[in-house]
Amino acid sequence: MNEEIKFSLSSDVELSLVTSAGVFTPNTTTNLLIDAVKGAISKRSSVLDLGCGTGVVGIALHLQDLVKEPLNASDLSKESVLCSRENFERYNCTAEAHQGSLFDPWVDRKFDVIVDDISGIAQRVAEISPWFQGVPCDTGNDGVDLVVDIINNASKYMEDGGCLFFPVLSLSNVDRILQVANENFKNVERVGRTDWPLPKELNTHIPLLRELSKEGVIKLEEKFGMILCYTEVYCATKPIK
Repeated sequence: MNEEIKFSLSSDVELSLVTSAGVFTPNTTTNLLIDAVKGAISKRSSVLDLGCGTGVVGIALHLQDLVKEPLNASDLSKESVLCSRENFERYNCTAEAHQGSLFDPWVDRKFDVIVDDISGIAQRVAEISPWFQGVPCDTGNDGVDLVVDIINNASKYMEDGGCLFFPVLSLSNVDRILQVANENFKNVERVGRTDWPLPKELNTHIPLLRELSKEGVIKLEEKFGMILCYTEVYCATKPIK
């Protein structure tokens, strides 16, 4: 059953979006990713939104006149694709939305801008977090499986001079993700960061989180009696052939 949610892009821009069970709800990482892409591209570009969820990233870029239509979007979830299509229509965004895993729907296609909005949190953290209620999150023990797959294959789907945007959350193996990015691209630049307190829903799992941090699966920072997490967004360009 569909429902309506509100999502603020800024203090004066709020979107009304259709969502459904099993569709990822936009959050602060979504805002950071949108802002990073908006700040890095300056003209209409062919855009691929991987893991589109409600379609909010593509809609936000469309509203900034940064999308060379049609917008291209895909998600593993059928419900996400259906909600995205409805939301694209609501905001007059001409789009091509497909169901499928990672790049599977885009064989032989190339894009100026690829935005990875697919889950990247360690599996054991995702299972106890408030974020993935019914949303697929097969990210592997240290949370890197999906994003590493995307980084390793992105260059096949990039136009010359194209770029890949991807978020990195400290609740995953940050070092491994960045190592793979630097093995695949000559330029890997951080274009956004935000720090955030550990959600209260995870407070009862702090011993597990500390254990995962000690193992190098995630990164935790403890300051002023608080446990802090962070999200960073990177832009990768100039693939290494």
